[in-house]
Amino acid sequence: MAKSKRTVKSKVKEEAYDKRKFLIWSIAIPTAVAVLGAVLFLTDVQYAVKSWIYGDDLGEKYTDNAHIQRNLDLMRRHDDYLYGIDISQYQGKVNWIEVNTIHDEIPLDFVFIRASMGEKRKDRRFDENWQAAASRTKLRGAYHYFRPNENSRRQARNFIETVQLKPGDLPPVLDIEERPRRQPMDSLKVGLKRWLDEVEAHYGVQPILYSGDSYFTDFLEKEFSNYVLWIANYNFWVDKPKKHWHFWQFSERGSVRGIKGNVDINMFKGDMEDLEDLAIPY
Repeated sequence: MAKSKRTVKSKVKEEAYDKRKFLIWSIAIPTAVAVLGAVLFLTDVQYAVKSWIYGDDLGEKYTDNAHIQRNLDLMRRHDDYLYGIDISQYQGKVNWIEVNTIHDEIPLDFVFIRASMGEKRKDRRFDENWQAAASRTKLRGAYHYFRPNENSRRQARNFIETVQLKPGDLPPVLDIEERPRRQPMDSLKVGLKRWLDEVEAHYGVQPILYSGDSYFTDFLEKEFSNYVLWIANYNFWVDKPKKHWHFWQFSERGSVRGIKGNVDINMFKGDMEDLEDLAIPY
C-alpha cells in the first residue's frame, strides 16, 4: 500500500531530529569529559607542585605540615621583617612563659590582643593577656572588633574605657570585617571614621586599620588608604606583601609554644626601628 505524504514527512522529520540529537550528544559528552579531565589534571598538577615544594603528600587540599612549611619558607625568605601574632579569648589561657617563637624558630617581636567588641563587650581574657604580654614580647598592641550595626561612638568609648596605652605600646587597631545589615556602606564608612577620629584624639596617635584584602579593596581603599594598614590574606600562593600593606596577616595556621591550637601570624614590613616609630612616643 502506498504511504501518505503526511507519513513520509513525519518520518523525515523524526530522522532529522534523531540526527541532530546524535550530533549534539556526540559533541557535548566528549567535550564535558574533556573539560572535567582538564580540571582534574590541573588539580593534580597543583597538588603535585605543592607536594614537591613542601615535601608533603597532599591527599587533602592543605595539610598542617604544608602550612607549617609554607609559613617557615615565607618567614625565612623575608628574614629582614618582623613577625608577631594576634590573640583573643578564643586562644584560651596562654602560658606566657613559653611564648617566644613562631613554629619554634622565628622570634616573636609583637603581639596584638583583642580588647573590646562592639558597644559593650570586652574580651574576657584581655586584662591577663595585656599584662603578661608586656614581659614576653618587645611590643604589644590592642584592637577593637567593630560591629557595623552598632553605634560607632559608643564603640570608641568601649575601647577607650578598656585599654590604657602607654608610651612604647603600638597604636590602637580598628578591626572591620563585616558588612552592615541595616545601613548602606557609605554610612558604615562615616561610622568607621568617627571611631578612628575619636580614638586618635584620645591617645594622640593615628590608629591602625585592619581588614581583609578584598574587603579593603572593594569598600575602604578610597577613603582610608592614608592609614597604617594591617591586611589579612591567607592565599597559599601569595609570597610577599603588597606595596600598601604595612602588616600582613598571612596565616591563621601558625603555632606558638604556650598557646593551644592555631594562631594568626603577622608580618611587619620593616625592622624594629620602623615598628618602634609607629608606637606611642615617650
